[in-house]
This record gives sequence, structure tokens and C-alpha cells, in this order.
Amino acid sequence: MCISEKLLRSAGAVEQHYRSGNYIFRQDSFPQFYFYILEGDVKLTNYAEDGKEFIQDIIHGKAGIGEAMLILGKVYPVHAIALSDCTFLKLARNQFFQLLQDNPSAFKEIYTALAQSTFEKQTLMHTITSKSAEDRLIEIMDLMKEAQAKKDKFSLEITYTRQQLASLTGLSLETTIRIIKKMEKENTIKLEGRKILY
Repeated sequence: MCISEKLLRSAGAVEQHYRSGNYIFRQDSFPQFYFYILEGDVKLTNYAEDGKEFIQDIIHGKAGIGEAMLILGKVYPVHAIALSDCTFLKLARNQFFQLLQDNPSAFKEIYTALAQSTFEKQTLMHTITSKSAEDRLIEIMDLMKEAQAKKDKFSLEITYTRQQLASLTGLSLETTIRIIKKMEKENTIKLEGRKILY
């Protein structure tokens, strides 16, 4: 969690709802607001000229999105699209900066969240460019597991579809499915219907 809901509301944030598939912001648009997810899931994504999607991240509730571009005053390099019905707190850019100025603890929270995001992106980019398909999937799952308290085998339910895992790792859907079946045979993951447990 970055900035508390209470603090955001006291600074003037308003609640806004998006349906699954709606854009929260589009690539190349200029940031005007700080967006904080109260409920729902959002993907940050790009599309290649051939229409192929590359998912940069999937963000779950109780997190901010697009803070780096808002702070830098640069256009968004990705689209933010609701994966489910979402509820946001939306705070205007000037109110966001005033909130940070008036609340050093909020500034520290944003700083820490951005540092964590940078670490995860660098780890992911290293994984995508230098490892086998199976290693890429394991690295993604390890990053997901690192964020949760329970670390036991099969304690993490992967909430991503196989297509989303493929897009996150730069693999084809067919390769992802094949590797998932192989990982199940090797007892690295457990499949329960469509669910993947790691």
C-alpha cells in the first residue's frame, strides 16, 4: 500500500468506477491524476505494431498506478486497462504534490513503492532476456510469492491466465502451456482445474 485511503480522501481524492476492459489511462497521454486502486485488478500493457500484447505488470487492489510518470511529468509509456470492475481514488496532480509536501511519510511510501517496482522490473527484464522459458515462468512466480507471507510449496495461487503469463514473460501461449504441463510433471507446480498453485 502506498498512501492511505484516509489521507487521499482528506486531500480531495474522489472515487471513480471503471468497468472491466475500460482504459484508466492511455499510452502517450499526459498524467493529470494520481490513481489509487481500492478494488480490482489493472494491467499495464503495450501493443506491438502487429497487435501482439506485452503486459508490463498486473496490479491488484490497494496500490497506486502511474506515479512515476506523474512525478516526472512525462507521458505514460503504457496503457492502464481494468481487468475487472475497479474502484479508484483519483487525486488531481497539484493536490497530489501538495499531499506529498505536507506529509513526509506519504512521500517515503511513494519512494519505497517506486524503488520496489524498479527492482522488480530490472529482475524481470534480466529474466526475460537471459533465461530459459521455464526459468522465466519460475522467476515470475518467485516474484509473486516474495510479496506474500506464506512461502510453503503450493501456497501461492497464480491469479494470472496462461495468456497473461505468456505476455508477462515474452513467451508464446503455446510455449507457456507446454512449460506449465512440464512443471506439473516435475512437481514444481500443482494444477487444480485452471488454477496454478506454486
